Amino acid sequence: MPRILDYNGQDAERTVTVASIRALKGEATQFAQVTASTPEEAAAAEGAGIEMVVCLSQAVGAVRQGSSRVFVTAAIDFEGAVTVDDLMGTALTALTDGADAVITARRLATVSLLAEEDIPVMGHLGFVPKKSTLYGGVRAVGKTAEEANTLWRQFQRLEEAGAFAVECELIPANVMGVINERTKMATISLGSGPQADVMFLFTSDICGEGTVPRHARAYADLASLHAQIDDERLRALSEYRADVAAGRFPDETEVVHAAEDQLTRFIEFVDAE
Repeated sequence: MPRILDYNGQDAERTVTVASIRALKGEATQFAQVTASTPEEAAAAEGAGIEMVVCLSQAVGAVRQGSSRVFVTAAIDFEGAVTVDDLMGTALTALTDGADAVITARRLATVSLLAEEDIPVMGHLGFVPKKSTLYGGVRAVGKTAEEANTLWRQFQRLEEAGAFAVECELIPANVMGVINERTKMATISLGSGPQADVMFLFTSDICGEGTVPRHARAYADLASLHAQIDDERLRALSEYRADVAAGRFPDETEVVHAAEDQLTRFIEFVDAE
């Protein structure tokens, strides 16, 4: 496992590095990336052998509590980072909190600004959820030759701006294959087919915590377990309330008593006032 110095200058081990992600180009090896927002999710990702996680910038500290080794990318867009100066500050804070890279869908000048500071920065192309109104809704981006060509130009400009990697969301798989062969950036496929350097799914989709989109695959049914927990919580609270109403809580096993002689002395103190 590679040894690095983190952005606080401290010794650390990482499952992968920016250099090893870049080196995936043209190789048969692929890394896996998932989302994480809690120490438990990060620990599970590391335990499963997943190399990379992405989280909101404000969750980096919690993720690092769960794993000191996975490669962490901090997502920075608009929340708490309105101006370019805000974004730079947020990026630096995320790095000192333990992130290894940042990802943003902001304008190319922002990507260049981060890259000029040697901050490893990823872009986001294809379908960008926060910009879905520009595409007329949730849909794949690049299904026509004209739109695929526009997308390719965006890849070129992002690479020129200094991004070392790019999240590729809902791009037709065969279009993604053509682009992946031609871009020097590491490609991270979220619903864009298998011809990419990194495969990416949301942990909530993998674990079946809600409606699973077409591009994802559920390997568990945590939604049912959560429903059982909700039902059991309601049952327990209802029984507690009923016991309070009926005078069944607390009983003698759930209280303590002062010794009789101590209670007598206490009553004497009170009555003497």
